[in-house]
Amino acid sequence: MRPRQHVRYIKASDGTRLAWAESGVGPVVVKAANWLTHLEYEWESPVWKHWLQFFSAHCRFVRYDERGCGMSDWQGGALSLEQWAADLQSIIDAAQPAGPVTLLGISQGAATCIHYAIRNPERVARLILYGGYAHGALRRGTPGAESAHRAMIDLARVAWGKDNPTFRQVFTSRFIPGGSHEQLEWFNDLCLKTTSGEIVAALLEARAAVDIAESLGEVRTPTMVLHARNDEVIPIEEGKFLASGIPGAEFVELDSRNHILLEQEPAWQRFREAVLSFLQPGEAATDSAFAALSARERQVLALMADGLSNADIGERLQISEKTVRNHASNVFDKLGVWSRAQAIVFARDHGFSG
Repeated sequence: MRPRQHVRYIKASDGTRLAWAESGVGPVVVKAANWLTHLEYEWESPVWKHWLQFFSAHCRFVRYDERGCGMSDWQGGALSLEQWAADLQSIIDAAQPAGPVTLLGISQGAATCIHYAIRNPERVARLILYGGYAHGALRRGTPGAESAHRAMIDLARVAWGKDNPTFRQVFTSRFIPGGSHEQLEWFNDLCLKTTSGEIVAALLEARAAVDIAESLGEVRTPTMVLHARNDEVIPIEEGKFLASGIPGAEFVELDSRNHILLEQEPAWQRFREAVLSFLQPGEAATDSAFAALSARERQVLALMADGLSNADIGERLQISEKTVRNHASNVFDKLGVWSRAQAIVFARDHGFSG
């Protein structure tokens, strides 16, 4: 079955149109925008799909394309930490959660989440920060880093959209050096589909200027920081700095060199285990998922778990096979799973009895 998400638009505080999507059911997890996204294109991607499936299977997962990227307006207002936090608030408001949400900050999204959580502690239940940083590339004091970063900005302006993908390939290989040919090729294509060279340069400049080091001690939200040991984009020292600066933060070091964890590597399994332990959705998420099912959908799920085919279920319930398929599709949507097999495993693992 094709995965399902629902994409909508809102207007940010300055009128910029932002595209956002939600999938799955349960406790709300909102992912702050990170580098280069496209809500539709990444949904079936070999780089991001496992991330989206994982969070959608356990939570109501909300994410969005930042201004300048993907399905959001490419030309839209200022690029600053204040504006990114305001955009995050607009998305949370649009999602209308019943209570405090968990924020997922990947890469520069970590700074946005921290900034928002400090100013809105009552609206944030937890912070999950992966591959994040407190200091932008021009604020780390690393010898040679400033000149290298400025060279990348200049190259982005002139080489990003060229037919020759050499520059994009160099850029991509830093994010997923352990990626397969298919994964690298997909990321190269994403670079072209999601934004322009001029916007890339502006984003790189804005990211590089971020510095929230002095604010970390103000965080009062339970926080987990995860970072790949040999991350080639954001050095692990930045992750350790976040964890040491945020009171009570838990730190998890992952054995990887990929900035975006890939599905086939052991570090991805470690990430999943750590995040689930931190979230502890447990029975609350499960009860919420099953509670969303209608009486008929519960019957269909129970019979699927018993191994009956659609035809057998139709005969048992005296409804058409097409109606069974429709009910099954609704079940997949509400449980945040993509296939009959996943629905059956989910039901059995959580003791569902109809």
